Amino acid sequence: MTAPNQLPEDYAERVYSGVLGKILGVYVGRPVEGWLYSKIQERVGDIEYYVHDKVGVPLIVVDDDISGTLAFLAAFRDNGYDVSLTSEQIGKAWLNYAIEERTIFWWGGMGNSTEHTAYLRMKNGIAAPRSGSIELNGPQVAEQIGSQIFIDGWAMLLPGQPDLAADLARRAAAVSHDGEAIYAAQVIAAMEAQAFVESDIDALLDTGLSVIPADSTTARLIRDLREWHSTEPDWRAARERLEAEYGYDKFGGNVHVVPNHGVIILALLYGEGDWGRSMMIVNTCGWDTDCNSGNLGCLLGIRNGLSGFDGRHDWRTPVADRLFLPTADGARTTTDAVTEALVITNIARRIRGEEPLALKDGAKFGFHFPGSVQGFEVVAGTAELTNTAELGRDGDRGLRIRVTTGAQVHVATPTFVPPEILNAPGYGLQGTPRLHSGQTVTAAVRAESADTTLRLAIQVYDEEDGVQTVTGPAQVATAGEWTDMTWVVADTGGYPIASVGLVVEGQVEGSADVVLDRMDWHGQPEVVLTRPVPPTWRPFPNPKGGTAWRRAWVDAMDMFGEGWGTGWPEPYRLIQNTGRGMVLHGSEDWRDIEVSAGFTPHMAVATGLAIRTQGLRRHYSLVMRNSGIISLVKSVDGDERVLGEAPFRFELYREVQLRLKALGATISAFADGTALFEVTDVAPLEYGGIALLCEEGRVAVGPVTVRPSTTAEVR
Repeated sequence: MTAPNQLPEDYAERVYSGVLGKILGVYVGRPVEGWLYSKIQERVGDIEYYVHDKVGVPLIVVDDDISGTLAFLAAFRDNGYDVSLTSEQIGKAWLNYAIEERTIFWWGGMGNSTEHTAYLRMKNGIAAPRSGSIELNGPQVAEQIGSQIFIDGWAMLLPGQPDLAADLARRAAAVSHDGEAIYAAQVIAAMEAQAFVESDIDALLDTGLSVIPADSTTARLIRDLREWHSTEPDWRAARERLEAEYGYDKFGGNVHVVPNHGVIILALLYGEGDWGRSMMIVNTCGWDTDCNSGNLGCLLGIRNGLSGFDGRHDWRTPVADRLFLPTADGARTTTDAVTEALVITNIARRIRGEEPLALKDGAKFGFHFPGSVQGFEVVAGTAELTNTAELGRDGDRGLRIRVTTGAQVHVATPTFVPPEILNAPGYGLQGTPRLHSGQTVTAAVRAESADTTLRLAIQVYDEEDGVQTVTGPAQVATAGEWTDMTWVVADTGGYPIASVGLVVEGQVEGSADVVLDRMDWHGQPEVVLTRPVPPTWRPFPNPKGGTAWRRAWVDAMDMFGEGWGTGWPEPYRLIQNTGRGMVLHGSEDWRDIEVSAGFTPHMAVATGLAIRTQGLRRHYSLVMRNSGIISLVKSVDGDERVLGEAPFRFELYREVQLRLKALGATISAFADGTALFEVTDVAPLEYGGIALLCEEGRVAVGPVTVRPSTTAEVR
């Protein structure tokens, strides 16, 4: 296999532009997904900008095009950053990070949804690529659009290497698709990889054609569109011909790849590389608009760079880099385009044997790229936020906060699902907060006025699922000098943290700027996860709100605390009908922690808790079984190894206090204060959150305590 080449100097910024193009394209197309050209013309006309407000839906939403594109790149991390990653390894990432019936895919059922069909094949022991084959699933299922819409992330890893990008795309696509669906994905991947070094559209199309069979339907489609473009100047006439010769009536299934691939190529040709015109064409054409717009948006983002988004419309400000990535890796759900671009950049560096980038000492918010704001917005007061060059601490970029009115301004970025979409319908929105009590927030801030007071701040969910602001200690700025701010987040009483940010006091209209160079947090959590007690006690949470504390867990359980108000007292009730269910909490920031909780089985085959969870199938777990055995188990991609086992009295309605501790490579397990196992793992899982487990039954759990591990035992 050809080795990856050297990354171009502007690689990280071009990846950011590609990710940004992907999400902007999805947000343009999502409100009219599935509409025909005629309906779009009747309802909204040509789609020249965002139309979510005309349709009555949010702008920034959970979408499978974004989730599927970014989530499964974790297969590289899980398999040693080997560019020869196999379809089977990528398929294992599907099983680890996708929550069945809830996240990433359209869960339309066996033989109806291509991704659901492939997932069930793998779940039942049929490994990829056979899981997605025409031989097993038939062409109507195997040739739908999913492989194309998920392909951009793989392509961006291999700039200037279209053949290698197409081969990696084939391996990723074959998990769930076959035939023309793979060819279409390879064309997109090859063009995106080549777009890092080539801007000519005809040359890009030649590159795409070079990686697929010349006699394929996809190749014929591209040749036809190029011919039509050479003789027909009107894109609408070309669209009519595309529908007549390659429309849905010619290809079976729900959303076949061929017609939609045709829309992408048509918009690429007639848009001539211009972002606004290309977005108008690809979305006005109809069919699977968010998918087509997202693929083309990524390609143009890479090709054009960030300047390509400039024009008569402001595409970037309303989005502010925000996106949602709901998987079993729950703390990654609330994220942004800069963060995800750096994830891709560092995978690309690692598969080349290079050290990952740690810009601004690896701070989570560093505003590294022109125009990037990483989700920051003004939540109180009035101010303008701009990403400005040469204002950062080291002469690089920073976020300028210019107060326009008022004496206090609060700027913040989400650390958890925001209230307006906490219970929104659509693709499953699962996630956990990124920031917790006990962790230390840091920031570097410069104020040009000596009359400026600065406070770090969080917004915390309340009992009505609104948010309340909590601030750290005040620090008076020295004019023109950098202030290093530090705050250990206080106990939030079980309520999740919705955002982190900065409160600026004392500024008045026309006063000097405040510059936020970076913001970060570190350390291990010290938190009790439980049903919070409202300020005015009521027996049960308000049925009109109060769900955020429970939504702060990734729910991979048949029933997790559903039906509040019926009378049960425990904070968490786990109910699993068949097999094993899990609820997960925490992030990859968590390393040396211990977790403890009381477990009361009402009826169950097994129950327990897990630590260093990295999805559904990568963790250490302490499991007590009704067979009278308690075990410490290491799970890696479905392979389970028992690290310790002992007899144990399992009794219904008897609470058992379980505790798991991770310290370096050593995992220690306890039950009712008694040490059970202590194992030093030679190939340890080094980070991750926690989980509660239930197998075939009902279990009462909680409260759940998480705190830093120490060498001294505290019982």
